[in-house]
Amino acid sequence: MASQGETAAMRRAIGLSRTPGVPLGPNPRVGAVLLGPAELTLAEGYHRGIGSAHAEVDALSQAGPAARGCTAVVTLEPCNHTGRTGPCVLELIEAGVRRVVYAQADDTPRARGGAAALRSAGIDVEGGVLADEAGATNPAWSVAATRKRPFVTWKFATTLDGRSAAADGSSMWLTGPEARADVHDRRQQCHAVLVGTGTVLADNPQLTVRNADGVPAPADRQPLRAVMGLRPIPPHANVLDDVAPAVLLTTHDLGDALATLYGRGCQHVWLEGGPTLAAAFLAAGLVDEVVAYVAPALLGAGRAAIADLGITTVDNAMRFEMCEVARLGADVRLGLKRIN
Repeated sequence: MASQGETAAMRRAIGLSRTPGVPLGPNPRVGAVLLGPAELTLAEGYHRGIGSAHAEVDALSQAGPAARGCTAVVTLEPCNHTGRTGPCVLELIEAGVRRVVYAQADDTPRARGGAAALRSAGIDVEGGVLADEAGATNPAWSVAATRKRPFVTWKFATTLDGRSAAADGSSMWLTGPEARADVHDRRQQCHAVLVGTGTVLADNPQLTVRNADGVPAPADRQPLRAVMGLRPIPPHANVLDDVAPAVLLTTHDLGDALATLYGRGCQHVWLEGGPTLAAAFLAAGLVDEVVAYVAPALLGAGRAAIADLGITTVDNAMRFEMCEVARLGADVRLGLKRIN
């Protein structure tokens, strides 16, 4: 059982993981505290985003040789794989850490096995300390770890009367530059952007992260572009260019598509598909979050933001909890979660 000092250090580590300015994704936010003799703090660290040192390594680099024999308190089970950085398990072993206390287990396909590897090296390990509090820091990552599928955010832009395009099919631009910049910021926090083949054939989107001048972000900041459906798409489609990786999911089965993405290490999917694909995900109960950008405009006709859900009476309406309202220039962003 974790001591009072270790539990207090875990609360501090959770606070470090929530340091302002740390990206909400695509990596989980993690904090770490190293405890020395008498459970006094030797060093603290936290993960600052993709490509930067993991929390444990950040703390170990500050402690130096003093880390030998210490207890490492971490909000997430140390990783056991090599990605953009090396495995934290190896760093902890080489530093001579005596004990590791972690909050959330990491059973994701790429990183799992950290606790077992540490025990094999003779390190005392305890998990599950304040796991719920740590999980609240990374809701998307936590859902993926629990359900073994990516957390799905459905994003759409609409007019006041629920139109995503005009009668002639035009949709650029319903919203203003502030809202579009926000979309790119949020895309970058996800592992994959998912659309259907219909969207690719109709709009030929690139689905990359770009700045206000249209310049793509570096390749290591680009999410995977995923296209789902059975219809072939042209080999010269923008989504298949070399700016970012892409995958074709030749299926109509939503579970199979999400399983494939999860197997590729995707824990957060940004669903930007058209009204038909969105309706399918909603009807299947596979939308975990909705991000809606509402423009102060009316079209009166045109493509609806969502296809038929089979709802024929108000009593059966799909209801949502309003979690966030923010003004972006002339537009409004709504953050919602389904409640029925």
